[in-house]
Amino acid sequence: MGRRKLLTLAIGFLVVVGLVSSSCGLAPAAKDQITVAQGVDATTMDPMMHTIATTNNVLRHIYEPLIDRDQELKMQPCLAESWRAVNDKTWEFKLRKGVKFTNGEEFNAETVKFTVERVLDPATKARIRPNYTPIKEVKIIDPYTIQLITDKPFPILPAFMTQLLMMPPKYVKEKGNEVVASQPVGTGPYVLKQWLKDDKIILEANKDYWGKPPKIKTVIFRPIPENAARIAELKTGGVDVITNVPPMEAKSLEGDPNIQVLSAPSVRVIYIAIRCDQGGPLANPKVRQALNSAVDVDTIIKDLLLGQGYRIASPLTPLFFGYNPEVKPYPYDPERAKKLLAEAGYPNGFEVNFDTSVGRYLMDKEVAEAVAGYLAKVGVKANLKVLEWGVYTEMRVSRKVDPLYFLGWGNTTFDADGQIRQVMHSKGASSFYSNAALDKLLDEARFTIDEKKRLEDYHKASKLIHEEAPWIFLYQQVDIYAARKNVDWKPRSDELVSMYGVSFK
Repeated sequence: MGRRKLLTLAIGFLVVVGLVSSSCGLAPAAKDQITVAQGVDATTMDPMMHTIATTNNVLRHIYEPLIDRDQELKMQPCLAESWRAVNDKTWEFKLRKGVKFTNGEEFNAETVKFTVERVLDPATKARIRPNYTPIKEVKIIDPYTIQLITDKPFPILPAFMTQLLMMPPKYVKEKGNEVVASQPVGTGPYVLKQWLKDDKIILEANKDYWGKPPKIKTVIFRPIPENAARIAELKTGGVDVITNVPPMEAKSLEGDPNIQVLSAPSVRVIYIAIRCDQGGPLANPKVRQALNSAVDVDTIIKDLLLGQGYRIASPLTPLFFGYNPEVKPYPYDPERAKKLLAEAGYPNGFEVNFDTSVGRYLMDKEVAEAVAGYLAKVGVKANLKVLEWGVYTEMRVSRKVDPLYFLGWGNTTFDADGQIRQVMHSKGASSFYSNAALDKLLDEARFTIDEKKRLEDYHKASKLIHEEAPWIFLYQQVDIYAARKNVDWKPRSDELVSMYGVSFK
């Protein structure tokens, strides 16, 4: 299937925005146990303290948001039965009655108020806080009606509320953040039974779940970084579903009568982030443009990914509102790269440290090695360090990551605000770049109801980001999974891997 047709189909079912979870209202599965192998372990059990899809895959079995997405990625009620805009600055949510956390606490308006205020409290140091700062007041109308009042019009608030998982006030206050980080209490279809770090996470069905009870009693997540090991476990039946299947292995797996290979165009883009905040050569836009010209991304996609990826020219893909089709990827031009380096004062290149994960993203280590090889050809010696995901995540969160680092960034609001702000705005939690003109465009677009004006601002932002090149822009990822033939499960462009709606054939 060609890219145009594939993206057309994808956009067709990505009409509205928001993070997804299949835990609300789907048909339950059968049999007693299912095991999922991801490349890395969860980093925390506190949903506010991460922005990582693999951790989210675990936590969405335990916690739930107010608004959810069904299998077709359409917004649907979850812990909120309905929502509406009262005016330009007020959103009202009618809450579901009769829901309890697994410790017995009742879910109600106080729950929502606590959860929102916890994420907004700077002392909490919530990783997802930047998404919610427009909220200035949480107003309880009655025990099951709540209003979120923003300081400016904030049209995509419902999309961000799909990412905010509700937490039990009494439990969090009594136990504290450290306990919450390892002993979660939610309203979802599963509860945490055991977490053996870097070994497995065992979830058991919540017998008092307010929705349809899950028929799969036990869900196990196993972190298996090495591709060959994940595939071997799938072939022998040690696991039922695996993520990050290397493209070269997909065809051989397709020939196995016990295995099915599945894929979806991902919301995630893959790139090399450039620290622009440390001075030196990387502070110069010409150097950053040179790095982009030095890397033959098309060949990486063709030879390493076997075509399973699409070039990007900015942080946005056609799946996002705000995408600018007129911004084109940097052509591979090593001579231009050398010329730009010379103009910037580095005719002989320079040396720089370069971090990458292994097992988190499809072919992450191999792609990083290829990028380092291309940079070397224009005189840039990139000292590649391959890091375990937990170590790598801590380095990024504490802002101790090296000047170049391999990363994937996806955002399931399907809106440019959620995709760009955190990694490009000068106040973004994951940003090492500052540009007043870009900040102005992003701030204006965030609080504009007029979609045409928002689109114009994001088109300008994409062009500016491309020219400033705070990333080496690589590709939009295609997510490749494999499962045992008897597992009835389909991948989604949001990367959510939920076992609640799964059945066995």
